[in-house]
Amino acid sequence: MSYLETTKDIYKKAALTPEVGLCCTTNPIWELPGLKIPKIMQEMNYGCGSTVHARDLTNSPKILYVGVGGGMELLQFAYFSRQTSGVIGIDVVDEMLAASKQNFKVAEKENPWFKRDFVTLRKGDALHLPVADNSIDVAAQNCLFNIFKKDDLKKAIAEMYRVLKPHGRLVMSDPTCEQPMSEELRNDARLRALCLSGSLPIAEYVKMLTDAGFGTIEIRARKPYRILDPKTYPTKSLLFIESIEVAAIKDPMPSDGPCVFTGKAAIYFGEEKYFDDNKGHTLLQNQPLAICDKTANALLQLGREDIFVSESTFHYDGGGCC
Repeated sequence: MSYLETTKDIYKKAALTPEVGLCCTTNPIWELPGLKIPKIMQEMNYGCGSTVHARDLTNSPKILYVGVGGGMELLQFAYFSRQTSGVIGIDVVDEMLAASKQNFKVAEKENPWFKRDFVTLRKGDALHLPVADNSIDVAAQNCLFNIFKKDDLKKAIAEMYRVLKPHGRLVMSDPTCEQPMSEELRNDARLRALCLSGSLPIAEYVKMLTDAGFGTIEIRARKPYRILDPKTYPTKSLLFIESIEVAAIKDPMPSDGPCVFTGKAAIYFGEEKYFDDNKGHTLLQNQPLAICDKTANALLQLGREDIFVSESTFHYDGGGCC
């Protein structure tokens, strides 16, 4: 059985019999006026973070979510969209689509604002999305892409890039690991399906996105996720896995390379009221400015003693140099 077939089998069973905490830690449940997440959706919440961010969801966006789970994030997206077929959910597992459809009936009873036709469910897989080119404002996936091996991951990212409108956003949450993993661990189909052995280093993960053409990358959160210990897993050393929340934006690729935001900031503390690098970046005196890694490196190369550049915090929430 291939790793993709193993994944389908595991999530077929999870759709028929919800398994709390099956593969991931519970994602945040939004506390918003009038939004009630049905208990069954919470029990089928198989994500490792959140892909729902209010600042991505202005002006009634068209939203695509791949890997529907129990429908919780689809419901949260619909809260912001509130239009017929404003949210499209894609899944390859028939049983998961059926379970999600049933859960939306419950959600409709518990949320007066919600109508089932706000969400359109379609069968399809991430490698061949049944969605038109340049038609989506916000695409999202939660703890799905880490399951794919590299060639399939490239295809999945390329498909998301294809369906997004110019300046559209791909919002993701996935496990990552900075330590090397054994081939035995990498090739364990069950552990890959459980969002463990497919975890990539952050730099490699980001490069996959920029290689696909995304000109701006935002790392919005980084947090502890799991430990793989030698007593339980096929590894000789203890492995620490984190989850990250990332937005890849379909901006044109800058001539000098992508803008990757990892939570760095610059502070000018010189005698003048501001510092202008003549490259579009103005630092006001003692006012921190969020900067991408590329700008951080350029400022450091100036060798100035009155400009402080912070290390990456891996938390970025908008604004700044680009």
